[in-house]
Amino acid sequence: MSEERLMTILRKPHVTEKTAGQLVFSVAVDANKIEIKRAIEKMFEVTVESVRTIAVKGKRVRFGRIQGQRNNWKKAYVRLAAGQEIDLMEE
Repeated sequence: MSEERLMTILRKPHVTEKTAGQLVFSVAVDANKIEIKRAIEKMFEVTVESVRTIAVKGKRVRFGRIQGQRNNWKKAYVRLAAGQEIDLMEE
């Protein structure tokens, strides 16, 4: 797997009140668990214990008479090995 592919898998951290205390990332829709694990280990230099993924369907929206749909996306819940930590609010 190329380094270019690994760098395009992670889109952004998904930080909400509901995800407090967990690591959740918005990832590429076509990424699998192994690619996500390798990308996180390479970018943050940590050991990943497990990855769970969820495909989220885009909501249907209306703009006056015009109907549309938001993009589908995928999120990944990541569990790190004991003693490992990523500080996303560092910068």
